[in-house]
Amino acid sequence: MSINVRFFASLRESLGKAEDSFELDSTNTVKDVWSRSTEGADMPVNTLCSVNLEYVDPEHTVKDGDEVAFFPPVTGG
Repeated sequence: MSINVRFFASLRESLGKAEDSFELDSTNTVKDVWSRSTEGADMPVNTLCSVNLEYVDPEHTVKDGDEVAFFPPVTGG
């Protein structure tokens, strides 16, 4: 199955990439997609995850053609 991955803001800067695309052989979670696209880096605490523009838990299962996006926690004041 084909997955598209996008990274935003400080995650994009720290990982040195904005997008990734790859094939997966079996059922995977968002957390697995993170691990594969970051070569096993730990996901920062409170990272926001989305699949097809909807926020999801890192344990959410991805399907063929999904777009998975990762956002750093939003802060402000």
